[in-house]
Amino acid sequence: AAAPAAPARASGEEIKSPMVGTIYLQANPTSPAFVKVGDMVEVGQTMFIVEAMKTMNPIPATRAGKIVEILVEDAQPVEFGEPLAIIE
Repeated sequence: AAAPAAPARASGEEIKSPMVGTIYLQANPTSPAFVKVGDMVEVGQTMFIVEAMKTMNPIPATRAGKIVEILVEDAQPVEFGEPLAIIE
């Protein structure tokens, strides 16, 4: 039997969390988000910050392209390997 279909997601490459922690979409509550859907990003550009054990860890884009989907909310807990965004 075929596996159940996963929910429809944009095609492209997933940016995954390299650690367990709390994700932030901007540097602080009053600053703009690092990235938003439709933005073009370069390799190494900071997309998010994951806080782990009181350390802020920037999460860079692993490829250049356009952000087609952001899969997380600001200040939510994330797991190792959890998809954060999709770039195509």
